[in-house]
Amino acid sequence: MSRVKITVYGRVQGVGFRYHTRQKAQELKLTGYVTNKPDHTVEIVADGSDEQLKALIEWAKKGPERASVRQLEVEECLPINRFDEFVIES
Repeated sequence: MSRVKITVYGRVQGVGFRYHTRQKAQELKLTGYVTNKPDHTVEIVADGSDEQLKALIEWAKKGPERASVRQLEVEECLPINRFDEFVIES
């Protein structure tokens, strides 16, 4: 099991990014969360296999239809706690 933190830059708030991220993560059977940050980015923290996480990263490069992703930062993290599901945090 691996964990990544993805920071998504661009027009990513107010376009359904969190909702669609949760939908994609659930489809990929990932756990973790997605949240809007005060700096207008979206933060995704997800746990899963390397293959599942790679699929989420590829999806996040484009995001939902109304989003305009400018940049992604991806960092591997130590999974120091466990998530039971994938949720939207406010």
